[in-house]
Amino acid sequence: MVRLRQSGHEYVETIKNYYRGCSAADSELMMSTFTDDVVHYFVDHSAVKGARALANYWAKVGPRTQAEWRLDHVIIQEPEAVIEWSMRWTPSATGRPELLRGSEWYYFVDGRIAEIRSYHNNFYLQDVKNRELWEFDYKGRGYHQL
Repeated sequence: MVRLRQSGHEYVETIKNYYRGCSAADSELMMSTFTDDVVHYFVDHSAVKGARALANYWAKVGPRTQAEWRLDHVIIQEPEAVIEWSMRWTPSATGRPELLRGSEWYYFVDGRIAEIRSYHNNFYLQDVKNRELWEFDYKGRGYHQL
């Protein structure tokens, strides 16, 4: 049986603080976890760049859907962490709470989040273009190409 790692490393605590900030729409708490030039890549819209912009993004988006994030599992190989997360939220299409699950890759600089690559499959956002991160330089980073 695999034991879920949910604590015991500074990266875990940083991610948990980031999620606390997202869930509470606390921009200052979120910004305390980021480098100034943080970039968050998504599979369903353009990247958000910069600490203030990312904190403002979640402070607006989270309350609209009553989102609450949880870190479920993490694997760390410095300077990166990869996690599985769950988010309780209420889609406007149904008005009923649901659980969405996904995975994120984090890159850290000096103990702060410098990059987030977020992967999830949201039923409400099905589209061929949402099968990979928007604006991510797959070729430049050496990822497989067709």
